[in-house]
Amino acid sequence: MAELQKLFDNNKSWAAAQVAADPDYFRRLAGGQTPKYLWIGCSDSRVPANQILGLSPGEVFVHRNVANLVIHTDISCLSVLQFAVEVLKIEHIIVCGHYGCGGVHAACGSRQFGLIDNWLRNIKDVYRLYRSELDAMSDPNARADRLSELNVIEQVKNVCHTTIVQNAWAFGQPLSVHGLIYGLHDGLLRDLAVRIDSPDALEAIYRTRTHVSPRAAASGFVRPANGVVLDLEA
Repeated sequence: MAELQKLFDNNKSWAAAQVAADPDYFRRLAGGQTPKYLWIGCSDSRVPANQILGLSPGEVFVHRNVANLVIHTDISCLSVLQFAVEVLKIEHIIVCGHYGCGGVHAACGSRQFGLIDNWLRNIKDVYRLYRSELDAMSDPNARADRLSELNVIEQVKNVCHTTIVQNAWAFGQPLSVHGLIYGLHDGLLRDLAVRIDSPDALEAIYRTRTHVSPRAAASGFVRPANGVVLDLEA
């Protein structure tokens, strides 16, 4: 435990400072959370969501993984997404990448790193979509930074392709998905000008035909276990 003593000491100092500034701080946090934002970001230790956004604990729900990917077989990411959308009723989903991302840089090359290569293959898929643009860039760092931006854009789309998000839209829940990127060199967020708040912005093949039957809607019983009632005869 000697190796962790510094962390315990830091924790005690932090907790004491919070109580000194606001005696009800922890009592209020223990009462529940009502965040408006879900942050899907990179696990990089230099990219902490709350500090970057200037938000306190309880104000942003967070999921992080290597290179901020949204993969449709990732039950962890999907579980966080469902809880955020259906239980917490968050209003904004932010997918945030960052320049200088090690995962993106690794995906640009052919060197093996082990198990993680299977995860990074999803970034290679993004590279393949934009190969002509990326291959035309001679600077490898500029190429990786551009791939970081493109990766965010594709992950925003992946969020919107889920039945979780499309069901929320079908029920009229206000929900927008945004793509941002963070600069390690200056601490600033940049808007990648991608915002999706309805299935109309998606390619037709990705739109799910969620239909609430009039009878179910009239009864008020419109949210069973999977969050939606389907009218299979429609």
